[in-house]
Amino acid sequence: MSGRDLFCQPRRAGRGAALTLLFASVLVAGAATGSFGDPDRKSPSPSARSTPAAHRETVTDAAAEAMADGKSPMEAAERAVSRSGDRWGAVYSQGEYEEFEEALDGQYTGVGLWARRESDGRIEVTRVQSGSPAAAAGIRTGDRLRSVDGEKVDGRPVTEVVSLLRGDADDAAAGTKVSLGLERGTRVWSETLRRARLSTDSVTVRKLPGGVSVIKVAAFTKGVGDAVRTAVEQTPEHAGIVLDLRGNSGGLVTEAVTAASAFLDGGLVATYDVNGAQRSLHADPGGDTTRPLVALVDGGTMSAAELLTGALQDRGRAVVVGSRTFGKGSIQMPSRLPDGSVAELTVGHYRTPAGHTVDGRGITPDLEVDAEALERAETVLSGLGDPS
Repeated sequence: MSGRDLFCQPRRAGRGAALTLLFASVLVAGAATGSFGDPDRKSPSPSARSTPAAHRETVTDAAAEAMADGKSPMEAAERAVSRSGDRWGAVYSQGEYEEFEEALDGQYTGVGLWARRESDGRIEVTRVQSGSPAAAAGIRTGDRLRSVDGEKVDGRPVTEVVSLLRGDADDAAAGTKVSLGLERGTRVWSETLRRARLSTDSVTVRKLPGGVSVIKVAAFTKGVGDAVRTAVEQTPEHAGIVLDLRGNSGGLVTEAVTAASAFLDGGLVATYDVNGAQRSLHADPGGDTTRPLVALVDGGTMSAAELLTGALQDRGRAVVVGSRTFGKGSIQMPSRLPDGSVAELTVGHYRTPAGHTVDGRGITPDLEVDAEALERAETVLSGLGDPS
């Protein structure tokens, strides 16, 4: 399990899974215009699929009645969502929702650490963002994180550690202090950092010794689609590309479609339904359709990242290598409740160009591998040969 301090755990643990996926799944036509009421995200139950309007009305009415009785509209809405069976339906405070919208804009408050929990429960730093408070303090990849503000983190879920780093319990702002207990070999020490507003580094590019370019997309925040397109254009002619979508929890589908446009010459990317109305998403013409391409995926590849994977696989544009993806292929619509909180309720789901449903099933790679997936991807690329 891995995470970073962009992906915060909410204060109410029961909504942790949904909040972790919140900005991982902004599937939508409305996202392009920023319309708050347009469909946006996540995984439907049968009842949510059949009567999304009634489901929405029930939740809204529960919140309004609670407010009229002097009770918490948010808690009432949460109970209504829980009773509905809507697997990905969730309710967020106004502050939580604004926080995730900021994350979709490519900004977050934190110290710039990525971490994972090892098999023995220890929390290890896996990456340090350049220019971040963590980097300025000399923290390195491989360091062990022992505590955050005096709280031991060994054995805790990474999402909880991330929440501590961000200071979610106190709505910590940029400039607030956080004390980290660290270990490197035999050295044990503490660092006090100040949180900062940081830009996400959602697209990174590196070249392997054999000339293959690896374009790693961590999440589909704003601007990522154009960043992928630029990375493709800057890759030497005929050089193979590995599009690494492992651990990509999704993001703005409009950005995923733009990324698809870097590899497709127009055509269908996905179809989806909202309240029974069928719609479709199409790539822009002019993408690179000849360069050898492998899409690398795993069980952490979700939502918009699955939508992109399905398009490249079904259109015959990429060989998909790795393990079965998460299976998050549905749509939520956000609604404001009387107290300013937000309910996100399932209204539909999407399908790949070949008509395959992703939700609850995921995408099966063309070549299933667990260990040394990148090495296998390189081997596949060598077999695809020079497109000239």
